[in-house]
Amino acid sequence: MYTSHLLRKGRVSQPLHFYVITAVTNQRQPIFTQIDIAKKVITELYVLENEKAVNTISYVLMPDHLHWQFQLLNKYTLAEVVKRLKGRTTQLINKAEQRKGSVWQADYYDHQIKNESDLIKQARYIVANPLRAGLVKNIANYPFWNCIYLT
Repeated sequence: MYTSHLLRKGRVSQPLHFYVITAVTNQRQPIFTQIDIAKKVITELYVLENEKAVNTISYVLMPDHLHWQFQLLNKYTLAEVVKRLKGRTTQLINKAEQRKGSVWQADYYDHQIKNESDLIKQARYIVANPLRAGLVKNIANYPFWNCIYLT
């Protein structure tokens, strides 16, 4: 990502606001097709929730990227939350796969939710991602997603 530094331009981190982040795997490698690897990432989303860093609203883990919608709490900044997620999952995946190196691209895209309508719109977009990508015809058949509005 040659212009990744531009993703940080205008980035705001405000506790109790809602965000969507998109994080992409290094060189877009489709490493999240294996259930055991995908579970490591999903588990870490909820570890951050249990640490009172975020409240997860929705997520979908695609083969080569993650869309994650959450409310940022007071414990960490947005950048710290993403850094912890990427660092922890990289360590877990590298250990499990007996490999070294980056799992994720260096930066990420973020979107601060503007209002309740945007919150719901973003959740729908996230959940429908496997459908748009043609991975499944019914979201119920895709294993790596969750949304508080649909459980």
